[in-house]
Amino acid sequence: MSAMNADALGRPATAHEVKSLQGFNRFYTHRIGVLSPSSVSELSLTEVRVLYELAHRKHPVASELVRDLSLDAGYLSRILRRFQGQGWLARQASPADRRQSLLELTATGHQALAPLQQKSREAAAGLLGDLPAPDRARLLAAMNTIHRLLEPGGGLHRTVVLREPRAADMGWVVMQHGEIYGNEYGFNWEFEGLVADIVAGYIRNFRPAREKGWIAEVDGERVGCVFVVQKSTTVAQLRLLILTATARGQGLGARLVDECIAFARARKYRKLVLGTQSHLLAARAIYLSRGFSLTDSNSFQGYGKDLVAETWELRL
Repeated sequence: MSAMNADALGRPATAHEVKSLQGFNRFYTHRIGVLSPSSVSELSLTEVRVLYELAHRKHPVASELVRDLSLDAGYLSRILRRFQGQGWLARQASPADRRQSLLELTATGHQALAPLQQKSREAAAGLLGDLPAPDRARLLAAMNTIHRLLEPGGGLHRTVVLREPRAADMGWVVMQHGEIYGNEYGFNWEFEGLVADIVAGYIRNFRPAREKGWIAEVDGERVGCVFVVQKSTTVAQLRLLILTATARGQGLGARLVDECIAFARARKYRKLVLGTQSHLLAARAIYLSRGFSLTDSNSFQGYGKDLVAETWELRL
């Protein structure tokens, strides 16, 4: 077995790795106030978590909570009895298994949870509010990476929507291009001006039968966009593909490109072309995987950088 394959299957953690993880855990629990006495409730952290799960699940049974929260069954039973005694919990026999009860938080239970949730939201908002927007995006992206690595295929149940642009979206498109290319690639404000010109032209000359834009949302928040514009009667152009840092690595960029390809084919275009830069490796990988071919490239100075512009095309 090669060293690469052995590492892929996992190896014992080193003492340094263990110490690093423990250090992060101590720092983070202190930073978010987990160990601080609560001024809102006398509930333990576990009890608050159980209360939260009851509020956000539809008629769970106790065995689900034991499994998903890694709780001792007897301990959970005592928590549920306390909640029921407080009038926070209602039970009804499960029609699938009369030995189990379907659990439901009562209106009183929701009232008990509300101030705890508000305190949690305020604490999270305060933590994020201390960070500049670029650092906030990096933090959230890192947290999502941790979540995906430690719980592959689970955890993040996110609502993804691809919709048509509406009022205020186009200003967001310009701003995001300016921020992302400025923060991540060092582009100056000339690039934001270019994007503003492209967006203005799209709005002024919009041909709904031949052109379309998509705004990507995750859990109601804008995270990306892409547009198809008419270059000629037979050629469409893909423009302004972008994703915020928190939305990357989930296949959303590929979905946006797929929408463009499907639209161009449906409108009987013969070719879909696009322009990009050689350093945008993630976008280039998507184009290659969808059958685009690199047809031209040239070096130039622009936006405060030395760049290589590329033209790609897909025959439809």
